Order: sequence, then structure tokens, then C-alpha cells
Amino acid sequence: MTMRDLYTTPIPESTWHVPVAGAARFNWEYDDGRDRLLSLYQKGKDKQWDAQKRIDWDVAVDPNNVAGFPEDLNPLAGSDLWDRMPQEARDEFGRHQGTWLFSQFLHGEQGALTVAARIVESVPDMDSKFYAATQVMDEARHVELYNKFIQDKIGMYYPINQDLAKLLEESLSDGRWDLPYLGMQVLIEGLALAAFGVYRDMSTNPLVKQLLAYVMQDEARHVAFGRLALKDYYAQLTSKERAEREEFVVEGCYLMRDRFKGKEIFETLDMPVKECMNLVDNGPVYQLYQSLLFTRIVPCVRDIGLWGDRVKKAYADMGVLDHAKADLVQLMKQDEDIAEEIDRAKAEQELAVRREEVHEAIAQGTED
Repeated sequence: MTMRDLYTTPIPESTWHVPVAGAARFNWEYDDGRDRLLSLYQKGKDKQWDAQKRIDWDVAVDPNNVAGFPEDLNPLAGSDLWDRMPQEARDEFGRHQGTWLFSQFLHGEQGALTVAARIVESVPDMDSKFYAATQVMDEARHVELYNKFIQDKIGMYYPINQDLAKLLEESLSDGRWDLPYLGMQVLIEGLALAAFGVYRDMSTNPLVKQLLAYVMQDEARHVAFGRLALKDYYAQLTSKERAEREEFVVEGCYLMRDRFKGKEIFETLDMPVKECMNLVDNGPVYQLYQSLLFTRIVPCVRDIGLWGDRVKKAYADMGVLDHAKADLVQLMKQDEDIAEEIDRAKAEQELAVRREEVHEAIAQGTED
């Protein structure tokens, strides 16, 4: 069996060729650069970690419900369609739902890996090149761990969602150096952070919580990077240039809004797609989830200065305009704190186990 055999639907080719535009930019000024970005670069170096060692891969996962969600979080739950499905079909749907989601996380991280490498090449500032280089390593680690999770715990993959593929292609094929930043650091990474956070907070499986919390610890720095670098640059643009970026943001946000609906699952399982999509669109769980997906993007877009009438109108249409009031710095800090708290809890548990082993050894010695 080859890797291609593990995909739910055939992939046309193993390698996706995306033409790129623009120049590779060298900078001969090796001065210190901006303090904020250099501080982020130092943090990126300090926070490197090994996915093989930091994560408890021995934790069991139910492949039919990888996150351990209660049934009422299923978008089909309570419908006539769901009530008619035998348990075997429900289990199959759960497995496809889980692997579809984590496959999109995986493909998005490979996209982030490629775009981060592109940023190193094309960005004109040395301090930005320094930080982007640490992000390349972060994204490689994320691809590694999501692939290991899917391969070891589920054993089945979905192809890349076409909405994500389109935004990745547009981000890479534009010759302007800031577009990969805007597409990846702000839109794709911002959405991923929110999606990871929803599943991190609702999951009852310790392995899934670890995966998502540790990835989010890295992603918080990535969004901060895009925010710092683009805010300075966009302040210098003409009204026409800002309007072009705002058009890109609006189109990208509509693509990202539709990215997590899971239409491919219903098509693959030969379920009534129209009925299923109607249940997804109108279900209270998905509507809440869809709103939460923009908790990072909206305040970031506001902060970098792409806050024209067209952007605000689009966010009002999506029902996410109120997220502009959110404190992005506090959200990022919370994501980092949760990962560190998981590490502390694991260390305390390991210490308790060692203490128990010592006590048992002492007791055994006393009896002998």
C-alpha cells in the first residue's frame, strides 16, 4: 500500500505545482533592525521543541471520534437523517469527519511551510528574514506531527480543500512581497489559530489537546510576526494600494469562511449533500463555530490598517464585525499560557508517578 492509497478520493498527482512570481530580495544592511521583530526572533529560537518528545503519542484515540466530542456537537445530530443512520454508518461518518478536519490542518501547515520559505526569500528586511526562518522550522514540525497523528491514529487522508488551495495559490502567485504575508500570516494562520482553539477547548482527548495547544503556541508568534511587519509597511501605501489589499482580504475571508463546512465528507460518503449542507449552515453549533473562526483575523486586519468600508461591510455581512474590539495581544498570550499549563500538569503527573514508584520500592524493601 502506498501513501496515495490512504486518500479517500484519488489525488491527480503527488506534487502540486504552483507558479510563483516576484523576486528574491537580498539586503546588505546587517544592522540590528526593529527591536520588536528581533525580540520575536529570539523568542522563536527559544521556543523550538521536538514533536516526537513533547507529545504523549501513546495516548489512545478513538478513530471514530478523535476529539472525544459529545454527539450534540455533531452538525447532523437531532436530524431525521441522523436518526435513520445505523451505528455503523454513524461511526464511519465520525471517522471521515475527524480525518477530513485534521487533513485540512495538515495541508494548511504544508502551505504555511511553503509560504514561510517564500517570505524568507522575498521580504526585503533582514529582521523579517530572521524571524521567518524560525517559522519555517515551526511549520515543518507542524506538518510532521499532524501527519503522524493522522497516520498512526486514523489511517486515512482527505485531499486539500479547494478554498484553501485557491487562497494558497493566490498568495504565492502574486509578485508583491507582502501578499504571502497577508494571505498566510493574517488570513490562513489567523483562521487556523481560531479553529485550533475551538477544538483544543472542546476536545476531551488529552493527545488532541496537546497537539493543538502546542501548535497554537507557535502560531501565536506567527500571527504577531505578520501583524508587526505589515503594520509598518501598510502605513506607507497609497489609498489605491491599500484598496487592492483590502479586496484581497475580503475575497480571502469569504473563502476561509467556507473552508470548514466539510462538503467533501458528504460527497465521499454519498450522503444527500444539499440536505447535509443545509443542516450544517443552519445548525447553532456551526454558526457559533463560524463566528469564532474570525476572532483572530478581524482584530489583526484592523491593526495592520486594512480597515476600509469594504472590509467592514464584509465583516458585518459575515456577522463577525464585533471581533474588531478583541484584544489580539491578550488572545495570543492566552494561547501561549495554555500550552505552558499543559506542560506543568504533565510534569506534575510524572513527578507523582515517580514518587509512587519510590514509595512502592521502599515498602517492598521494608517487607523483605
